[in-house]
Amino acid sequence: MKKPGKKYQEKTKLIAKGKAYTPAEAVQLVKKAAPAKFDESIDLAMKMGVDPKKSAVRGTVMLPAGSGKTKKVAVIAKPDKQKEAQDAGADVVGAEDLVQKISEGFLGFDVVLATPDMMGTVGKVGKILGTKGLMPNPKTGTVTFEIGKTVQEYKKGKVEFKMDKTGALHMLLGKVSFNEADLLKNFHSALHAIVKAKPSGTKGSYIQSITLSSSMGPAVKINIPAALEEMEAKEA
Repeated sequence: MKKPGKKYQEKTKLIAKGKAYTPAEAVQLVKKAAPAKFDESIDLAMKMGVDPKKSAVRGTVMLPAGSGKTKKVAVIAKPDKQKEAQDAGADVVGAEDLVQKISEGFLGFDVVLATPDMMGTVGKVGKILGTKGLMPNPKTGTVTFEIGKTVQEYKKGKVEFKMDKTGALHMLLGKVSFNEADLLKNFHSALHAIVKAKPSGTKGSYIQSITLSSSMGPAVKINIPAALEEMEAKEA
């Protein structure tokens, strides 16, 4: 295993070992502890108290300050909805022709939207899109007739989250260059959406850990009760 660089090791000294911080403190520390010269992404990581074999935690959230990443949106729809998608800013638009391109290896997009009447066709490349986490799904709103509205949402900062097979959940929260207030808004919105996505029948602790980190920096642990209390206060 590669030894962490000197700069990384210096940044870890800013974080008290074993301490769980308030969201505001964590955001401040993550920005300070980012070691790279480029504008690093800030990631939210959570360990969920949900059995991946029995339930799934997934959904979408509109980040108030945006994600800091411009997503390339592909739309698979019939001609009338293709025009709506293009007007809304979609990057790639098509029907059977786009599905054929995908089957040949084309994956020049970050999000795939499809209208319900095209899902039979999309199913032909289900394995390809599924492996990349790009398969349209009604649960995340990526299968819809409201194509124009949904394209605009993803362009403005809508992001998806999904718990993996180990019970971990990761999502982009913004960039180091964002101010602390905007990162906190994004954090509270993300936490609210994840709490709302709690599967029915879940017992015990739903959220077991929350950490924030920049792409190249150390992780900062967040105090879960404090985070939930803040979130509820914002929603009140």
